[in-house]
Amino acid sequence: MSEMNSYMMVGERLCMDFINTVSWRESDEKRRDWFTSYAKIVDWCIHADVLTKQKAKVLLLKAEEKPSEAGEVLKRIIEMREVMYQIFKSVSKGTSPHPLDLECFNGFVSNFYQTLRVIHEKDHYTLKFMDNEENLDTMLPPILQSAVDLLVSKNDLERVKKCEGDSCGWLFFDTSRNRSRRWCSMADCGNRAKARRFYQKEK
Repeated sequence: MSEMNSYMMVGERLCMDFINTVSWRESDEKRRDWFTSYAKIVDWCIHADVLTKQKAKVLLLKAEEKPSEAGEVLKRIIEMREVMYQIFKSVSKGTSPHPLDLECFNGFVSNFYQTLRVIHEKDHYTLKFMDNEENLDTMLPPILQSAVDLLVSKNDLERVKKCEGDSCGWLFFDTSRNRSRRWCSMADCGNRAKARRFYQKEK
């Protein structure tokens, strides 16, 4: 993954794009975390359609009033993202996640699922998180739900893959018909690999 677009959304699932908010995950030199502040998280959530601009404005005002609380939420969000990365990286390799990672993930599930309610809407019922825009972590439930939905889907798990680009480390949900996708993006890691093969051939 390059720096040409800091908001590349190529994961095909919300949870994958959330996990991919670290550029060059497997490089000590180039690694860059997009979530350097609470405001950066809110900005990404607007881009990912997790938050409306109006709700984002409310959250940013509260974060200014309570900077220490915003800092703690920032830490929790990054912790959840990294735990999700470890779990889905294991999924991409066809191995079992570390028990401690799963335990930590379940902690987030238990916390947010306390607000889950069955809602009657006209002629049907739906599950909905009882949103409270006063909470600085109000953007997490839909991201968490995306991860849970993917984890409990037996067939879909086989489509979780890790980009084959050197040092990239991004994860994605392969929506190709023959499940042949190899790169986070052909325009990025795919082109780099293609150029490398061409250079080696010419050499």
